[in-house]
Amino acid sequence: MKRVILIGYMGAGKTIIGKVLARTMGLGFYDLDDYIENRVHQKIPDIFAQKGEDGFRDIERKMLHEVMEFEDVVVSCGGGTPCFFDNMDYMNTRGETIFLNASPRVLNEHLRMGKTIRPLIQGKTADELIVYIEESLQKRLPHYQKAKHTLAIETIHTQEQIQNYVNQIISLI
Repeated sequence: MKRVILIGYMGAGKTIIGKVLARTMGLGFYDLDDYIENRVHQKIPDIFAQKGEDGFRDIERKMLHEVMEFEDVVVSCGGGTPCFFDNMDYMNTRGETIFLNASPRVLNEHLRMGKTIRPLIQGKTADELIVYIEESLQKRLPHYQKAKHTLAIETIHTQEQIQNYVNQIISLI
């Protein structure tokens, strides 16, 4: 029975690396945000708008506990998941936690390239975004650093780079 749990800031590559990792290892893959949307039949931005961040974090915690019951899976968590309640300690008891550690510069580049609507950064200019990333990353680092493993992430542009990170994760665990 294996559970690999990827954590890190939004834009670190948790989902893209997680999908390839799961396929390489022959495991199922769950993106926690997608799982939440499917279970509550609402998009994350709509949940934030209706229930606020606190309401979303309550739902996220319940769904995290559901997903952690699955076996032989790779789980990609939302960027804030490890930072609320006892989520990080709980994940450490349930599987191999890996912090995908990317610099604010790399995160900024990935978020600007990405197509996902992210409620916490919507409407920010490029300058505002880098300041926001730097400030919130500092607050989140103590939680992320509780992971059992850390992997430094640089820009992810090619399948070869993704596979390289997957290989590094496999050797870590």
